[in-house]
Amino acid sequence: MSSDVSAERVTLAEVADEAGVSLSTISKVLNGRSDVSPATRSRVEELLQRRGYQRRGAGRSEGHADLIELVFHELDEIWSMELIGGVEQVAKEHGLSVVLTVSGSRHAPDPDWIDGVIRRRPVGIVLVFSELAPEYREQLRTRSIPFVIVDPAGDPSPDVPSVGSANWSGGLAATRHLIELGHRRIATITGPEDMMCSLARVDGYRSAMNSAGLPIDPAWIRFGDFHVTGGRNHATELLSRPAGERPTAIFAGSDLQALGVMDAARSAGLSIPDDLSIVGYDDVPISRWVNPPLTTVHQPLRRMGEEAVRLALRLAAEPAGASAQAGATPRMDLATSLVVRESTAAPRG
Repeated sequence: MSSDVSAERVTLAEVADEAGVSLSTISKVLNGRSDVSPATRSRVEELLQRRGYQRRGAGRSEGHADLIELVFHELDEIWSMELIGGVEQVAKEHGLSVVLTVSGSRHAPDPDWIDGVIRRRPVGIVLVFSELAPEYREQLRTRSIPFVIVDPAGDPSPDVPSVGSANWSGGLAATRHLIELGHRRIATITGPEDMMCSLARVDGYRSAMNSAGLPIDPAWIRFGDFHVTGGRNHATELLSRPAGERPTAIFAGSDLQALGVMDAARSAGLSIPDDLSIVGYDDVPISRWVNPPLTTVHQPLRRMGEEAVRLALRLAAEPAGASAQAGATPRMDLATSLVVRESTAAPRG
């Protein structure tokens, strides 16, 4: 028996002794078996972390399936496909397949997801709008399965690798465009209030309005859900005001919400862009084909998926603990840009 294997067995034997369990139970925990109680699993994982245990081959794909796991909390047939396309492209370049999982809420996967992913043992994981509880991170770390969060829903922990986009700059650019056209009554319908990207886009909107010395009616800031219905419902309320009080422009926090705003405007008998200018966010393909074509903020969704996989593969190739020793967790924010089409114009009158 080699000295490395002997040392590993001694380490695991010590952990088993301290935890009061058998080596068989330690093996079950390391291999993600479900027939271990949560309390025992937590105790063993804590001891493994305390002793700095690393599996043999840590930092390499040895023992891993040729998979990248992509995890959403929900699938949207338009927005999600852009990210999926980017992930698949880079995975294919590296001879990997993509397994798609839908689990949990926008903040975290379901508790049973961790057992499944440990059994699948992908080379890396890309999580969309998700955080991971510290105990899940540790379970993945001890098995050398790196993960990257795309466009995190909240402010991710400092030690969490992530890929996002410049949401504040996007909100600023969208609102400035409307101001430069001459609009003064500008509303915004963003995403959920507990998502960092939603708040950042609203902050960009506020900054543009404040810089121009324009008042912000609190009722003009709406938190939706990034879906068509959310945009339609909020816009219907905003546009029900008398003509001299309703907004002449609306910045929607997603293209899907912008489609809902368009529907609400038409139902109210308003013309786009003569009576109401609309700016979306994301620049998904459908935004070019609606009538009129949608002015929007281009968010590089496909590239975000690509960069997330590249980052996960880079982390998988690093020696165990290399990122921690370097003292920097990889985090990337990609640039956004305004795409002007035909849904915005100077206000009439």
